[in-house]
Amino acid sequence: MDKFLQAAIDEAKKGIDEGGIPIGSVLVIDDKIVGRGHNRRVQNGSAVLHAEMDCLENAGRIKASDYKRATLYSTLSPCDMCSGAVLLYGIPNVVIGENKTFKGPEEYVKSRGVNVKVMDNQECINLMGTFIKNNPELWNEDIGV
Repeated sequence: MDKFLQAAIDEAKKGIDEGGIPIGSVLVIDDKIVGRGHNRRVQNGSAVLHAEMDCLENAGRIKASDYKRATLYSTLSPCDMCSGAVLLYGIPNVVIGENKTFKGPEEYVKSRGVNVKVMDNQECINLMGTFIKNNPELWNEDIGV
């Protein structure tokens, strides 16, 4: 198991433990985690705190040259909003735990030069599958359906 994907999974579990949606993310630069986050829309009553956005917020201000060396890990395929942040900051690598339960604009992100790697991680698939089955309304709210 990739240690950084495991860190994102640990973040996802924090989200579910807090009564939120089990999606986690970490930002890695030079083999070091510089930001961690999990989906906190429910917990904070937020419209935008998806895991990747929370992670980037928690990483704080980062130089453009540092983003160019970064990898964003997410337990779930990033949505349009989170993919937009990847493109805005020029993050060149995204590692996705799974894209079976939800697939964001991966092809578009790739067309913009981002290296996208999908791990098909069973734990990520199980976390989301169980959550979606048990909380369909909350899930649909999170993805804007």
